[in-house]
Amino acid sequence: MTLTVSVLGATGSIGRSTADLLDQHRDRFRVGAVAGGRDAAALATVARALNAEFAAIADPEAGPALRDALGGSGIACGAGPSAVIEAATRDADLVVAAVSGAAGLAPTCAAIRLGRTVALANKESLVCAGDAFMRDAKTYGARILPMDSEHNALEQSIGTGRLDDITRMTITASGGPFRTATRERIAAASAAEAAAHPTWSMGMKINIDSATLMNKGLELIEAHHLFGIEAERLDAVVHPQSIVHALVTWRDGAVTAGLYVPDMRVPISHCLGLGDRLSIARGKPLDLAAIGSLTFERPDEERFPCLRIAKAALAAGAAQPTVMNAANEIAVAAFIAGQIGFYDIAALVERACEHFAPRFSTAPADIEEALAIDAEVRRWSQASLAV
Repeated sequence: MTLTVSVLGATGSIGRSTADLLDQHRDRFRVGAVAGGRDAAALATVARALNAEFAAIADPEAGPALRDALGGSGIACGAGPSAVIEAATRDADLVVAAVSGAAGLAPTCAAIRLGRTVALANKESLVCAGDAFMRDAKTYGARILPMDSEHNALEQSIGTGRLDDITRMTITASGGPFRTATRERIAAASAAEAAAHPTWSMGMKINIDSATLMNKGLELIEAHHLFGIEAERLDAVVHPQSIVHALVTWRDGAVTAGLYVPDMRVPISHCLGLGDRLSIARGKPLDLAAIGSLTFERPDEERFPCLRIAKAALAAGAAQPTVMNAANEIAVAAFIAGQIGFYDIAALVERACEHFAPRFSTAPADIEEALAIDAEVRRWSQASLAV
């Protein structure tokens, strides 16, 4: 049976890896829609390569360029947020949600509210509105497949086991480019240095989040919502080799783990297969003897305070994760633009969490409230940078 797949965030790193697998298995899939941010040429290339029926670009000003690039292809297209929503809600058996940041929340939730099966790589949807998101998924009968490497490894490690029998879920981090650097060296780091991830090839924003360890904090919050596991049973460790992606510890002391070479096509293929194992062309088999040793260490939350802040937001609950994520996105953008330093990211995020804690003392009731909080925190954060 041929499955119809739509890919949101088709021009990003996850989207490109997804497109590679869809191309390899053309006999199994057809592509209903692809959506991207602002790169019309890249989106048109993906749409043509996959013979997509519809292409949407989030930036309204990029609409004419997309139409020109798709000229003669027969592929329909649209521009602006409404077009991305259209891409998310077209008829599909599987929607890959790989838009980076809070921008992915609205289209992902639109797919959820149609009861779609969603392969979720947009962790911010759960960070910003986790309770409402999972409630909508249950209400509308949507199925959520974790596509992030750590959460996909957790799901495979759990298998048919019972969540009540789990004493701990552990996700791993490479440690980023500054794992062994001094605080003084880290403080002087440029955005280009922070974006030089030692293991994964990803987008600029997620690379910076990996350098600050905020990404690992976001993933702890994501795991909390995906699996219904309280913060006390969640942990993160640094694992420089990036071979073990997650571990599940059971009440009898047994540990199951997800291991594979760092290639995002592995968890993506698991989601696309919907239970079947897909072959991966040019994939590298895991050779533990060649690797020799696997090492683990505790993350240093003094040198990487964003992880501490994220853990505190998870423990506090209410709207703290929503606030934290919005402030972090503004701070990271400012760091990339050279407006602030590395540790100013954590400082701004912590100030935002403290400032908004009394005001937003309950979790967002729905997606719309989460987006409203997100917008207000962004305005406040931008204004704080201008002071």
